[in-house]
Amino acid sequence: MTPIRTLPALLLLFLASLLAPAASAAITQDDLLPVDEAFVLTATAPARDRIEIRWKITDGYYLYRHRTGVEAEAGFAAQPLQLPKGKAYRDEFFGDVETYRGELVAILPGRPASGTDSVSLKIKYQGCADAGICYPPQTRTLKLALPPAAGDAFVPLGGGALAGNLLGQTPQAGMDALPLPEGQAFAFEAIAFNGNELLLRFTPARGYYVYRDRTSMALEGAQGVSLQAPRWPKGNAHRDEHFGDVTVYFDQAEVPVPLKRDRADAVTATLRVTFQGCQTDGICYPPMTRRVTLAIPSGTVTPASTPDMPAPATVAPLPTATTPVDAAAATLDTTMSAASIATDVERTRPPEEVLARNPRGTSSLLVALALALTGGLILNLMPCVLPILSLKALSLAESGREGGDARRRALWYTAGVLVSFVAVGALAIALRAAGQALGWGFQLQQPWVVGLLAYVMFAVGLSLSGVFAIGHRLAGTGHGLASRRGPVGDFFTGVLAVVVASPCTAPFMGVALAYAFTAPTPLALLVFAVLGLGLALPFLLIGFVPALASRLPRPGAWMDTLKQVLAFPMYLTAVWLLWVLGKQRGIDAVGLALVGLVLLALGLWWFQRARFAVAPLQRALALALAVSALVPLAMLHRLPAEIAAAPTTEGHAAYSAERLAALRAEGRIVFVDMTADWCVTCKANEKAVLNTPAFRELLATHDAVMLTGDWTNVDPDITAFLEAHGAVGVPLYVLYPRGGGAGEVLPTVLTQDGMRRAFERAAR
Repeated sequence: MTPIRTLPALLLLFLASLLAPAASAAITQDDLLPVDEAFVLTATAPARDRIEIRWKITDGYYLYRHRTGVEAEAGFAAQPLQLPKGKAYRDEFFGDVETYRGELVAILPGRPASGTDSVSLKIKYQGCADAGICYPPQTRTLKLALPPAAGDAFVPLGGGALAGNLLGQTPQAGMDALPLPEGQAFAFEAIAFNGNELLLRFTPARGYYVYRDRTSMALEGAQGVSLQAPRWPKGNAHRDEHFGDVTVYFDQAEVPVPLKRDRADAVTATLRVTFQGCQTDGICYPPMTRRVTLAIPSGTVTPASTPDMPAPATVAPLPTATTPVDAAAATLDTTMSAASIATDVERTRPPEEVLARNPRGTSSLLVALALALTGGLILNLMPCVLPILSLKALSLAESGREGGDARRRALWYTAGVLVSFVAVGALAIALRAAGQALGWGFQLQQPWVVGLLAYVMFAVGLSLSGVFAIGHRLAGTGHGLASRRGPVGDFFTGVLAVVVASPCTAPFMGVALAYAFTAPTPLALLVFAVLGLGLALPFLLIGFVPALASRLPRPGAWMDTLKQVLAFPMYLTAVWLLWVLGKQRGIDAVGLALVGLVLLALGLWWFQRARFAVAPLQRALALALAVSALVPLAMLHRLPAEIAAAPTTEGHAAYSAERLAALRAEGRIVFVDMTADWCVTCKANEKAVLNTPAFRELLATHDAVMLTGDWTNVDPDITAFLEAHGAVGVPLYVLYPRGGGAGEVLPTVLTQDGMRRAFERAAR
């Protein structure tokens, strides 16, 4: 028999074994190829009425057929894109799809207008790595020269080697290597490090460099927030034939940029950066402009004496004599989504380095920890946590006035909460670092997790109802299982509390989680641990403060009745989880789960009847029957994901990035609602505000449109929107004003008055 003191070690070992496969399987960003290296894109025009678009796909990567498209701009009347048949594939996100490996050649037939000698193509595609990580949807713009019409002289676009390569011609002799497209030669990333500082990262490819003094930047759409002078790191002195003595960067350069703030509240803005670089002993590129949408959190108002950022020097193109391929290099536009370029560049940085570089880092951490503690406390009041906490209340009541027992139960419960919070946080951070864009509550996007939670809730309810019991004395044992029931039960009560708490994102907890997902790993795990401490704090106080413990009722016969009553919140929680499962995989998934619940109940009932009899075979069969309930869960992944019904009410539509852009181009007010069926806060807001006649009237009065994104299942487009706005989960509400401008992120908990005031601001 295992001694009691070894249980914590065994439990920790068990949790570590669960996380180990994910950790070992996860790959880092360094292991994942840049998207333009995984899928090398070229285009040729062998005839004026035929364009060939070719992707060279690296081994271990693949492209989706249904996510591939090409549009030709004015001047070329394109016919439907011709794609070859792909390999059939069952995708967990898109269902039955076709994929391409090795190479993809797409044909775009069409007819150019008279006198047209070039065509611009807008190419969209999306692909994944076999390691299980998918890139965001990609968009590239290629400007391609067409062969001359009969009798015309052929002049290559730009007249240089890169243009010849794009047109499928032989490169000029004497060049050691063709220059890379600008998106591959010069990577750029940016994040809002905190409310008073941005962090920019320039990464030239090997054999390329970036000019320091040929860089300009501006913050667009942020009223009351502007840039101060960037703090450039030490670069390399370089003698340039055009600019003289300059400073350049051959390696990655991280540039902190302080913010000057006239307002303290959070804003969403677009950072525009224009910079210039060259290939060593090769071509120089024209000025490149990149834009990144940043969700800047609230910060400190800057003293009035702080100077503004000095006006940058105008970034003009290099002299045309540099090389004739400059013009051709400008024809490739690598327009990346915000989710793919606004990456977290601080996650692997040691915390002491971050704090040394940012003197306000310590205060930001303290604020995040205070909010985390408050958010954890608020979780105790959330409806998704209350059924689990009722179990803990019953166990504390059973402790009576025994202070030692109450303290022990409180400590074991706290250990379960802390270990679970840190484990879930570590898993989420590891997956995000590996390229998976995940937020808080991501585990409930997996149907098997939802089904397993329904099983657990149902089994706990059966135990409370007396169908089976855990911890009765076994015949012939001098020390029954009841002696070890308490610590194990308390520990796993804490585990359950954390798992079911994820749909309940309290306002304070959301801010703390946003900090955790952008902080270095040690600080992020500290935030998760403090969140757990807040959740466990009420029971710690009861266990360690005798005055509070003395207020607990004395044990008595009433406890059996209470135990049976508490079974029904467990059953209701299981029903809610089955409803979520139905939203994810349909009525067939609910049917499978119900079959599993019946098998589970039958197995546990049979085991209870046979446990005191001398019938080891019956007990083994009963346990096997209970375990067989997991078989239906294993079948859930074969079911296709449910497609959410499109909204049918006036002024309400499903979210898509294209629809949002079109409505904003029309100058309309747009309200974006990111929700999920497993999000309790979302459903409360819908009931109280969003599904009311008053809100529909508010939309109609302001001629506004509501776009709803359903994050119940994994959706890369919605995840990208959440990432772009610094959100770690749902709900997320963003209101875009009339006539353009940055969207306003609204509070997590909505009110009718708050919405009315927000729409009035948007209308102005």
